Amino acid sequence: MTGPDRGRVGLWLVGACGSVGVTSTVGALAVRAGLAGRVGLVAEQPEIAAAGLPPLDDLVIGGHDVATDSLLKRAERLAAGGVVPAAILPAIAADLAEVEGRLRTGYDPAGDEPQGAAVERLSADLVAFREKHGLERVVVVDVASTEPPADVVDGGPLAGPEALDAALAAGESPLPTSSVYVLAAYRAGCPVVSFTPSPGPRLPVLVALAERAGLPWAGSDGKTGETLLKSALAPMFATRGLQVNAWASYNMLGGGDGATLADPANAQSKLTTKAQGLEAMLGHPVDGPMHIDYVPDHGDWKTAIDHVSFEGFLGVRMSLQFTWSGCDSALAAPLVLDLARLTLRAAEVGETGPLPFGFFFKDPAGSTEHRLGSQWEELVAWCGRVGRVGRAGEAGQEAR
Repeated sequence: MTGPDRGRVGLWLVGACGSVGVTSTVGALAVRAGLAGRVGLVAEQPEIAAAGLPPLDDLVIGGHDVATDSLLKRAERLAAGGVVPAAILPAIAADLAEVEGRLRTGYDPAGDEPQGAAVERLSADLVAFREKHGLERVVVVDVASTEPPADVVDGGPLAGPEALDAALAAGESPLPTSSVYVLAAYRAGCPVVSFTPSPGPRLPVLVALAERAGLPWAGSDGKTGETLLKSALAPMFATRGLQVNAWASYNMLGGGDGATLADPANAQSKLTTKAQGLEAMLGHPVDGPMHIDYVPDHGDWKTAIDHVSFEGFLGVRMSLQFTWSGCDSALAAPLVLDLARLTLRAAEVGETGPLPFGFFFKDPAGSTEHRLGSQWEELVAWCGRVGRVGRAGEAGQEAR
């Protein structure tokens, strides 16, 4: 349904108390209250709104986290850092408190809870959230800290759904933390969006479980800064026939994301997804050294400095340098809300498997396309098709 009979829907944030989770919540509440505009919300553009997305105002927000800080306290810290406007917080304090009341304790891999029990508990939280608030469906969006890449080997507990079930029943804990949340979501009948480079839904066993459950999912790793620029600029060099010889990237991150990525194991996931696609877009191998440093003084801001060495006609050597400095949470939060609405709509019309939402991701699931313009065309085409499906369904209901 796309009309007034459609019920409310839920957005469940894994990592709800982190910077991106809180900024997404504050943003949704502020827009709903008329205290903020809709700049940065891709879903508000006519080509995307054509899909018949659920209204932003209809999102009921809840989530999981292992943090103990209140949402308001976390929002006040973000306001002090210039991430969210301090003036709007008093006006949405009551709404933030309501969201706070819907948060539940997440899964802590350092604790004693077996993963099988955690999956059951997390899944029950989702079902209770959906039933208590009378929601038609709920989407789970992972905005938690980045994890190391998953070391998946043939055989063992991740060989297939039955092997995984048996391992969990035996008290084993074979899943990455992000994948625990995904399995819980699937058991609750919820589609998933992986906004981080963590393994999440990408494990083959979870891809199979999503297909078995008839659920859509999207990921991975939100494309908000330097990689967004690369996906726009690299096709320019390729279509002009210019030879890129090297594309060196240096990134400085503050905040919680930067602290997490200071761990080389965690950084490897981010470096892998950030490096995705450059060769595919340019059409030839390219030297692409990349580095990430944690700079606490940056707070929630990130800075990328890139140097592109290329040559043109007659072998003339040239270069391009650019610096991108942006607020990580302010860039990510509107995309989280966009993806939630798009994925809820996908579930509403019966889509299954990885969704064609590469426009939003560094490492797009189900696609090898990295060129931003082509990804936009693919997204617009999907929205148009889904919108036509919705209109045809409504016409059939009216005829009956």
